[in-house]
Formats: sequence, structure tokens, C-alpha cells
Amino acid sequence: MTHPHHSARGNRGRTLSRSAIQLPLIMAWILAQPSPANAAMTKIEAEGVYDTEGLCPPPPAPFDDFVDYPPIVISGDLEGCWYTKIDTFKDNGPPSGIYLETGRELFIGELEGEPIQFTTTYKFESKWDPEITGGVEVHGRCQHPIADGSEEFGDVTGRLDFKDIVAEGTFDIRGHIRRL
Repeated sequence: MTHPHHSARGNRGRTLSRSAIQLPLIMAWILAQPSPANAAMTKIEAEGVYDTEGLCPPPPAPFDDFVDYPPIVISGDLEGCWYTKIDTFKDNGPPSGIYLETGRELFIGELEGEPIQFTTTYKFESKWDPEITGGVEVHGRCQHPIADGSEEFGDVTGRLDFKDIVAEGTFDIRGHIRRL
């Protein structure tokens, strides 16, 4: 005679092992399904330069305070104007010359010939000789995760990374964007 608890425990163990096998199979099937075409990831390679020629209009409301730097003109896979608002900064000064900054941004332009607009948050890290005030930038980089797409042009996700090309006064931009 079997004890009722042993019998129930034995059945539960078999049920769990069946579920443990079924779950990975279901997940593999879901992942193998084709994604919608509009959800394709687009690899981004572009260049940025501060707008010294007045190519970019002022940022629209409610982003009219995104003017802490001159707009950046972006060209390449992404084309348009990039606006920046600094939220925090820390200048470590000499001898390290390290400068850190965070903020928000707005991009208005085109991706693969289609209108696009999105906001990002960013984190900027740089080294200056001897410091940012009156010094010379040695190197800098920043990460820009996309925070939100606009209702008009559709939601997007992704991330862009900027690398300062100090000698040329440009930004090398790499990353990916996905329209949702």
C-alpha cells in the first residue's frame, strides 16, 4: 500500500518535468516566428558636427530649452538635427581632467528617407588637459539610449554611441534603431 502523499508527490514531479520540457519548446517556437517588417533593427553609422552654419532651426516646443549646446547636424544613415539639454555635470578638474555629464536630447530628421523624431537620455564622459574650463579635450564619448519616439512618426527603441573625433571636431556615431 502506498502512502497518499508519496503518490501525489510522484505525479507532481512527472507533471513538472513535462512542463520543464514543454516550456523551452514553446519559447523556441515563439522566437522562431518572423518579426514584423516594421520591427527590423536598423544599424546606424553617421557623423555629427556642430551647426555653425544655421542649418538647424530652433527646437520646437516643448523642447525649446534643449539649447545647452549648438545643434548637431547628423549625416549618414540618420539625417537631421540633434538638440541637447544638460541635466547634471561634474568637473573633476586637475589633475584627472575628467568631466562627466548627463542630460536629455531630441532628434528630428530622417532614417532611411522616412521622417523620424525621438528623445534620448545620455551619459557623456571626457578627459581634458588640464580641465574643461580653458583646457583641450583629449577624448570623449557618450551613450544615448532612445527614451521615446514621437506619436506622429511612431515609437522607436535603440541606442546610439557618439565618439568625439577631437582632431576633426566631429562625432562618430554608431548604434541601432528599431521602429516598433
